[in-house]
Amino acid sequence: MIKRKSQREIEKMHEAGKLLASVHKQLRTFIKPGVTTMEIENFVEKYLAERGATGEQKGYQGYEFTTCASINDEICHGFPRTEKLEEGDIVTIDMVVNLNGFLADSAWTHAVGEVSEEAKKLMDVTKTSLYKGIEQAVPGNRIGDIGHAIQSYAEGEGYSVVRDFTGHGIGDSIHEDPYIPHFGAAGKGARLKEGMVITIEPMINIGAWGSQMDENNWTARTVDGSLSAQYEHTVAITKEGPFILTEQDGE
Repeated sequence: MIKRKSQREIEKMHEAGKLLASVHKQLRTFIKPGVTTMEIENFVEKYLAERGATGEQKGYQGYEFTTCASINDEICHGFPRTEKLEEGDIVTIDMVVNLNGFLADSAWTHAVGEVSEEAKKLMDVTKTSLYKGIEQAVPGNRIGDIGHAIQSYAEGEGYSVVRDFTGHGIGDSIHEDPYIPHFGAAGKGARLKEGMVITIEPMINIGAWGSQMDENNWTARTVDGSLSAQYEHTVAITKEGPFILTEQDGE
């Protein structure tokens, strides 16, 4: 069942979203060669706690951390760890913030020091893919319009779109209906209506789109070892157009 949110609920989710966006802005300078993703995890957990918030992912279906930290060929759900990030790595930090019972979800791929032109282009195309999808998040459009916009652009640039993980509705819990594929046909799927709140979170690979699961049964990585990037926003469907609840100033 698709749950539509009231204006008050959207405003409360926006408060959580603004806090989440501020975390990603802090990470721009925190993430550098020599830092570990476990240090990022501890920084984020402390930052949220000091502001009266928690990481909703921690404890979700047994997941043990506030953040997911996916490095290089890891598509999503990478565990924070003690190995140091190296110059040229890319790392996606994904988190769901709970502020006073209201949730927001956002992932962002960060460069570790100076990265290759190949990695820079992947990051640029993935971020642009996100905003191409968001442009379609208006009342009257269908879910397929979002995926079609993302797939058409990313594949047109020579990249592949991960099929095994999707965006989703969000509200009282992390994952609600509907699911939002980042590929598909325009004009297909459920119609978008005012009050829906969804995540759009394309995962884009340099190589093949397929994924394989690590032994921890959480971390997915590319089947061919190619780089993967992800950008994600929580978006409310409003009569004025898409309202990005996790927008970062000066992205």
